[in-house]
Amino acid sequence: MTAIRAYIGLGSNLGDPVRQLERARAAIANLEGVKEAAFSSLYRSRPMGPQDQPDYVNAVMAVDTELPAMQLLSALQAIEAAQGRVREGERWGPRTLDLDILLYGRACIRTEDLTVPHYGLAERCFVLHPLAEIAPADLYVPDVGPLSDLVRRCPTEGLERL
Repeated sequence: MTAIRAYIGLGSNLGDPVRQLERARAAIANLEGVKEAAFSSLYRSRPMGPQDQPDYVNAVMAVDTELPAMQLLSALQAIEAAQGRVREGERWGPRTLDLDILLYGRACIRTEDLTVPHYGLAERCFVLHPLAEIAPADLYVPDVGPLSDLVRRCPTEGLERL
């Protein structure tokens, strides 16, 4: 299989978030069939859900992978679990680690377990700005539009580069 460029969103707001993202980055880069291509700056953002939780630290990682999308998802979920992620928690509640496949080449994937492009990508400044930092300037998000247009329409209020 030819390598596919995938973009992975990383987020954490529990258990030393910066360290959680560093550990996740290393774990992803060490996956068989995955090679790190780029890693964004870290960004602090307010939580999307309940506001009575710590701010999040977010980043985006570009990888070149030979893994099929569902196998990559399984590997990412195993990394989340190894770092203490509990999936039965409150929606948009606090978490040790959240790893999302944002883009998988030019694929559009709609299954019960995986939606690519990630369903919230177009509205989330904590995803768009780090993605724009490491993606090609002319990146087109399938079924959505040019990344540059999405970034231009997404305010940075509450987003802080660390």
